[in-house]
Amino acid sequence: MLVLWGVAMVQVAVAVAGGMVYLFVLWSVAQTLMVPRGRRPLFSRGIHRFVGSVYRLLASSWSRYETRDRIRTSQPAAILFLQLISWVLLLWLSLSAMLIPFVASIGQAFREAEASLLTLGFTSTPNAGASAVDFLGGFTGLTVVALQISYLPVLYGAFNRREAEVAVLVARAGEPPWGPEMLARTRVGFLDTDLAQLYHAWERWAADVSETHSSYPVLLRFRSPDPYASWLVSLLAVMDAAALHLSLAPSDAPVEARLCLRMGFACLRSIAAAIGFPFDADPLPDNSINLTDADFAAAVEHLLEVGFPVEIDTNTAWRDFKGWRVNYESVGQRLAKEIDAVPALWSRAPEDRVTVIPTRWVRNRTYEDPEGTRSPLGRPSPLPKGRSDGDRGPEMEL
Repeated sequence: MLVLWGVAMVQVAVAVAGGMVYLFVLWSVAQTLMVPRGRRPLFSRGIHRFVGSVYRLLASSWSRYETRDRIRTSQPAAILFLQLISWVLLLWLSLSAMLIPFVASIGQAFREAEASLLTLGFTSTPNAGASAVDFLGGFTGLTVVALQISYLPVLYGAFNRREAEVAVLVARAGEPPWGPEMLARTRVGFLDTDLAQLYHAWERWAADVSETHSSYPVLLRFRSPDPYASWLVSLLAVMDAAALHLSLAPSDAPVEARLCLRMGFACLRSIAAAIGFPFDADPLPDNSINLTDADFAAAVEHLLEVGFPVEIDTNTAWRDFKGWRVNYESVGQRLAKEIDAVPALWSRAPEDRVTVIPTRWVRNRTYEDPEGTRSPLGRPSPLPKGRSDGDRGPEMEL
């Protein structure tokens, strides 16, 4: 009698533990797929980190960015598949544990839990307790699968909205995009000199990305169709252009430039908070940044060559530019390293030790210069070292 009582207590304890695991999985599913705010549950973060570690290990064997990009294109699918499989396995184990007090054997519990969770219904135990767990398993299986299916259109809808603006930016800021190039091209026919509309569009874009990517962090791993494009590098380029505009030509800069910057670094901080990256929420304007004054001076020279209206001397403008960039540089560069974004100019920290891919110049093909050997800036425009038309296709035509 005492032995039977002890066995019954063990069975009840196992069933209670199974019920706790079941509730934990439901909470994880709800937090991941249904609750649009804040940090992701520990289970989902663990899946992301595990898959990220595997892909970092795979990609670390290759120094060429293009190869690493191809490897990482499947990372979002791996996260989604592993997440779903993990939920289903944990639900199966928890339901099996909950059935143990009501069935004849452990094997029967596993078999019945599988049948109910997958709604196959090929076995059941004719008692009230087992039937209740079976119904719970059938409902849960259908709900989790339905939520996961409805989750995918949300992800791809957000991805498509994000990539539309990224694709449009290629003609405005080069490929990979670079902030000074975006301002320079306003003087060579690619964009109206009034940038207010562009800054406004990217302010709205940043607000949308802030909401979607902090709610569904797996979107961070979705890579652009073009390996030399990146949502993060594009945002950094627009923010750098706005910061340069405000620093070099404050009377020419529209108010939308300031609003775009504010929304841009708010977006990066929201994403960083969602995935657990620490950051300084109120940095001082004179804090150090990774970008050097020599890099800044070279960018100013680039703008002067095309006649961009520079009103402020370089030293003063550098001080003001640092005051803007300090708000987003560290967060942006850490995110760029995390997702292995295209290593464009000004987008990666020196300690990342990656080979920077310069922005593609434009070939201005005319009857007088059919090969486009001179750029719209009136200077030679060769392909950057290490890259050729064979690597990336023909140059963009003006």
